Amino acid sequence: MHELARQVRFSVNPFLPEQSEGANSFASMPSGEGLAIFFELSVELAGEIDHATGFVVNVAEIDSKVRQHAVPVFISKVKENFCMAEHISLFTVTEILHLSWNQLEGIFVPARLNKLSLKLNPFRKIMICSEDSDMVFFSEKFEFAATHKLWNNDFTDVQNRKIFGKCANPTGHGHNYVVEVTVKMPVSGKDFSIGDFEKIVDSELISLIDHKNLNLDIEYFKSVIATVENIAVFAWEKLVKKFPASAKGGLHCVTVWETDKTSCSYYGC
Repeated sequence: MHELARQVRFSVNPFLPEQSEGANSFASMPSGEGLAIFFELSVELAGEIDHATGFVVNVAEIDSKVRQHAVPVFISKVKENFCMAEHISLFTVTEILHLSWNQLEGIFVPARLNKLSLKLNPFRKIMICSEDSDMVFFSEKFEFAATHKLWNNDFTDVQNRKIFGKCANPTGHGHNYVVEVTVKMPVSGKDFSIGDFEKIVDSELISLIDHKNLNLDIEYFKSVIATVENIAVFAWEKLVKKFPASAKGGLHCVTVWETDKTSCSYYGC
């Protein structure tokens, strides 16, 4: 089984009667005119390779079908909300994504639609997955700076240096970390506030670890090695009680990037 992902970029100007198609799909198609609203829709398909072509699905077909079936949903809903002078809320965006899912589901057979995600900005996205298409996943990235030392007091100095290398530097070293917090909620949910979500993550996690020496300032890491894996667990434990699992969703995943090459995701089990 393969999972094939394709990003489809397009722009909508809600004040124009017709959208300009343009000719540069790398940037945006429809191209948008003036200060248009930019969208990046990521489509993930799961399926087997067609041995005659080597494709799961031809990406040109993905582009074509997304622009034929999903992009008109975005254009219609955006123009509708602007014409009615209505705020395009997160609920409206999830509704658009769910309508797009309904339009695209079942049209790439034998491959199946596996995930559909929309970037709200470079650090925030919403996603629908095939395992539970009645739920929507909201993700946002945060940053913090911290120092740590990888060291196990049960090891000898030689063992620590051999296992942890430069990360066992006696005075520690620093990282500019990025943490992505993902919660899930019903597509029909209307009570989620991005501002409130950010305040919880900031007060319960970021403010505790930003510009700190993890080994010395955080009680948890006085007995737990401050690897990226354990930082992800720490972040989960700090947030899960604030976003408890229920029929209305809850905390789904925490991903921590130590560098742009190293990250770890934790799902709480």
